[in-house]
Amino acid sequence: MNDLLTIIWNADPEIISLGIFKARWYGLLFGTGYIVGYYILCNIYKRENISIKEVDTIFIYTAIGGIVGARLGHVLFYDFQKYLQNPIEILYIWHGGLASHGGAAGILIIMYFYWKKRKYKSYLWIIDRMVIPIALAGMFIRFGNFFNSEIIGKPTNLPWGVIFAGNPFFSHVPRHPSQLYEAFSYLAIFIFLWKYYLRNFGKIKDGSLLGLFLVLIFATRFVLEFTKENQVDFESGMMLNMGQLLSIPLILAGIFLFYRASKT
Repeated sequence: MNDLLTIIWNADPEIISLGIFKARWYGLLFGTGYIVGYYILCNIYKRENISIKEVDTIFIYTAIGGIVGARLGHVLFYDFQKYLQNPIEILYIWHGGLASHGGAAGILIIMYFYWKKRKYKSYLWIIDRMVIPIALAGMFIRFGNFFNSEIIGKPTNLPWGVIFAGNPFFSHVPRHPSQLYEAFSYLAIFIFLWKYYLRNFGKIKDGSLLGLFLVLIFATRFVLEFTKENQVDFESGMMLNMGQLLSIPLILAGIFLFYRASKT
């Protein structure tokens, strides 16, 4: 019965190829996440009676901090020796290699410099509003990973197992569609955060939304890592993989922020 329901996934990651120009599904979905997030944050700033021109600047800062942070996170935590031998390859982001933990850190750091210049609200107030669209952007990115047949799940006998025919290393047996597990989880987290924001509009304590975001996103990541194949060889001998180890301090930080906000 499972064989009849198994999905064979063999999507071409490229939408169109014209000479040196190549448009890929991952890039389209990544960009869509930013654009949709931009309009959601504009809506939030309108509700808060703050100029949406600030969102334009935030969009630029977030794009830079997110991409640079995600790239450096991958370099430092997943493949440091490779890039130490060939540092120029750090710039080759089109070859793949972006870590969400690094992206989160990059955004938090660069937004501190944005806040130092603006200071129309507190730093945590700004981040609290930003995490709502960021959760939704995570959904689009994981759909992009699915189109790329990357971040592959472990073999499964469940009826929704996917054979990733386009990935020569994992193309033989049905596997967990871990990318979709994460994508739909992030969609649910976005809906929760959005409803929490609307329900508590005008009385949200600084840090509460960021705390919820960190706990929900990285607890989800921690659990779903058990369904994934290791991304790098050195993880094979570890009880918890790198993604799980990096998630633990962020979960604890989220608990602290939400607890502190609830006591304010």
